[in-house]
Amino acid sequence: ALLTTAAGKEYLQQVAPVLGLLTAMPQHRRSAAPVKRLRLSTPPTFARQVLVPRLEDFARAHPDIDLEVVLSIPHLDHAGPEADVEVRHGPPGLGPVLLHDRVLPMAAPALLQRLPLLRSPEDLAQAPLLRTPIEPWAPWFRAAGLPWPEPEFDRGGGVRLVDLGLTLEAAVLGQGVALGRPSLAAHWLRAGTLVMPFALHAEPAQRYQLLVHATQPEAQAFGGWLLQACAALERDAHALISGTA
Repeated sequence: ALLTTAAGKEYLQQVAPVLGLLTAMPQHRRSAAPVKRLRLSTPPTFARQVLVPRLEDFARAHPDIDLEVVLSIPHLDHAGPEADVEVRHGPPGLGPVLLHDRVLPMAAPALLQRLPLLRSPEDLAQAPLLRTPIEPWAPWFRAAGLPWPEPEFDRGGGVRLVDLGLTLEAAVLGQGVALGRPSLAAHWLRAGTLVMPFALHAEPAQRYQLLVHATQPEAQAFGGWLLQACAALERDAHALISGTA
């Protein structure tokens, strides 16, 4: 025969009220609401600089959505695992543009103190330029009226950084002048660890765009939220360029 120990009897007395409440609860209220799962694929720099700082806002607005974030590698054309929603970095025409970015030179104040004074874009000829195939210098050179070729990767040594975030971090460390986007460098610009020696800016060769592959409402909800979040970030970035922030 099974007998209840003294400790068991004492524990049963403590939990009896809770068991009574569970028994009285209607069946349809006992099970939790079904979780709505959503997978997002995004390039690393967008994830770090744009998405993650704002995820708490999305979680508060949509507590019923379980969001999984996976990374893609744009330069290697690796889209990552299949996703319901995708942020893709590429030439315009893929989907709605998330950020109508501008690009312009950025550098650490310590580096600028070591360089000859940058009075005009031509003075960048005396500066080390950080190079990444994801953000070519050519659009800004054209906007500045400079007949310079794209800095080559196979001459003159240096480091090739195949990531926008790494390029900005190298600029923060004073390793060179980066062609950056205020939308991605906002916290460094506000902190003064990066400065923009010229107000002249240009449109980048590629943009972040939104692709919603799934049809379920939560995918549409996330897409709408991300467009609004990026619109606010874009306004802040343009204010940084104009010097009003």
